[in-house]
Amino acid sequence: MLDIKLVRENPNLIKENIKKKFQHDKVKIIDNLIKKDNEWRELKQQLDLLRAERNKISEGINLAKKQNDNQRAKELIKKAKDLPNKITELNEREKILESEIKGLMFQIPNIISKKTPIGKGEANNKVIRKGGAVSKFSFPIKNHVELGESLKVLDFDSSAKTSGNGFYYLKGDLALLNQALIRFTIDYMKKKKYIYIEPPLMVNKRVEEAKGDFEAFEKALYKIENEDLFMIPTSEDSILGMLSDKTISEEDLPLKFFSYTMCFRKEIGSHGINEKGLWRTHQFNKIEQFIFCKPEDSEKYYDELLKNSEEILKALKLPYRILEMCSSELADWKYRSADLEVYRPTTKEYGELMSLSNCTDYQARKLNIKCYDKKDNKRVVHTLNNTALATSRALVVIMENYQQKDGSIKVPLVLQKYTGFKRILKQ
Repeated sequence: MLDIKLVRENPNLIKENIKKKFQHDKVKIIDNLIKKDNEWRELKQQLDLLRAERNKISEGINLAKKQNDNQRAKELIKKAKDLPNKITELNEREKILESEIKGLMFQIPNIISKKTPIGKGEANNKVIRKGGAVSKFSFPIKNHVELGESLKVLDFDSSAKTSGNGFYYLKGDLALLNQALIRFTIDYMKKKKYIYIEPPLMVNKRVEEAKGDFEAFEKALYKIENEDLFMIPTSEDSILGMLSDKTISEEDLPLKFFSYTMCFRKEIGSHGINEKGLWRTHQFNKIEQFIFCKPEDSEKYYDELLKNSEEILKALKLPYRILEMCSSELADWKYRSADLEVYRPTTKEYGELMSLSNCTDYQARKLNIKCYDKKDNKRVVHTLNNTALATSRALVVIMENYQQKDGSIKVPLVLQKYTGFKRILKQ
């Protein structure tokens, strides 16, 4: 969430930012928030005065008793009689206001970057650049489902019986190719000197709320029954929560992490499981990059994270493009974002494989993650994340771009030392 001081001092700036995201219905939230914040501050001032009065009376009672001035002590005790009830009443109102203010603050989107294109809808996302050569075929091509089933390395019928739609069995060499992608990406990130993390696959509500727009995203989360736990939709969530309530020396920043986990999403609504395949599933493998840094450094590391993912796509020799997300397509917790998309010859379209975000201090403030300098000045850290590789989608684009006339699938050269084979043949 934003700093409440920013909202107090610059309400018009916040309103204009909301309008740039075409969320006009949220503009009225700012006036309501300012009203409740003023009420809270007045209430807090009253409480401070009552507590000070209580302390002063208490000291007076003790002094009167020491001086054996019983009459004075009785008068002060009588005067103090109503204070606890008044303080309790105001305390309860204060808690209600704090909860209401928190709810409103969670609805206000992050300030967007000056580099973010202002526009409504996907058509206004800006193509930054393209890379790799689009594959050309001299034979009728198949999609990844047709390829996988004909080679007997993909099984959706069995997973539908055991788990329902949106799950899959990877078999034989395709399963080994999946592991090769994981191992290759881990080795790549290790060379970049990022610290490898294997985080929990479940996190609590506090972490999920801090990650972003919880109310909007909750429907996509798998909730553990009767527990304050959710299955992670991405390891970004559990890495973010790892430093909750910690204050880090600026000398130790940046902290650069990467992780491999299984991820879990219901994928309901407009992004539902509406077709057979690996592109959108309830369970998938992902290697994630994550950085905690000083506020002034986050844009520098945004460029670094983008470079990392682009180099992975180049190594795999996949045709790709990079999109700078426009204002309406920017999630509320993001200052700036880019998608790296790979071309699918079967759909003749680019599809998202990686997503990069600079969240500035929006996430870290909710979890109280700060840094301090040599003079002990404290600031909220900035957080950034980017997909290093989502392997199920990577398998789709490799299968479709590397398919051969005989129905086999060529293994990208950079992965062959991990697989031990050059082609996926019928199992």
